[in-house]
Amino acid sequence: MGTVNSPGKLLHLTDDRKSLLITGCSSGIGYDAAHGMAARGWRVLAACRKKSDCARLEDEGLESLVLDYADQAGIKESVREVLARTDGRLDAVFNNGAYAVPGLLEDLPTDALRANFEANFFGQHELTKCLLPTFRRQGHGRILMNSSVLGFFALPWRGSYNSTKFAVEGWADTLRRELRGTGIRVILIEPGPITSSIRQNSIPHYERWIDVSSSARADEYRKRLEPRLYADSPEPDPFELPASAVTRRVAHALTHPNPRPRYRVTFPTKFIYLAKRFMTTRMQDRFLLRG
Repeated sequence: MGTVNSPGKLLHLTDDRKSLLITGCSSGIGYDAAHGMAARGWRVLAACRKKSDCARLEDEGLESLVLDYADQAGIKESVREVLARTDGRLDAVFNNGAYAVPGLLEDLPTDALRANFEANFFGQHELTKCLLPTFRRQGHGRILMNSSVLGFFALPWRGSYNSTKFAVEGWADTLRRELRGTGIRVILIEPGPITSSIRQNSIPHYERWIDVSSSARADEYRKRLEPRLYADSPEPDPFELPASAVTRRVAHALTHPNPRPRYRVTFPTKFIYLAKRFMTTRMQDRFLLRG
């Protein structure tokens, strides 16, 4: 919204586009969703942790702001900024920002897990809580949560990320049921292998928190995990899809009059969901041991 002078009167300009806040827009899924939804006619507020990334997105024609899930006071300030820009209304939020800490759970310091939950779970809870009064006042709103196939099927070496995404799934199911009848929809996006920078972005967290030299399984780190983690061009996943595949599901979740509670993206996500329904826990464990 803005104002412009004209002869004899002051015109009040209103942006009638639907508005959407997306977090974690510096790369990958968030970046593609921000550009993709803007191209579909939405007013996108693309949030990043770093000012430099925000400046880059603004140079690309997006509206951007700083939002760091690990800074609860900053989240409140970011919400105030968003609502100030949009005249106190917002149609949807896509909680997307997250990171991984590769490593075995037995080697993961509790502080590392706590920090990962702060960014991947607690920050998303705080942001959503800050936006719910606006959604309630409007009588509508859509809360999209970017989960993962690892939110319902745990894989070894990914314990921290698994745990945060399992938490997101339970949180979203609870909130969806609690908000029934309010006009506010809570929707899970569950990607599988998607082209992104999550592997490269996880390296600093791995190097900060995992002490390989003191691990009982140091050889496995060096033979199994590190070659893939540090590879310049790791062997591509045959089922990997571009981030635009997620954006298409996001667009459906935001625009359909009766969106699904879950959107599973990529063949592995859909296959594992179905297989898990028919496999016992022991069968799942044996399946993973063969992989």
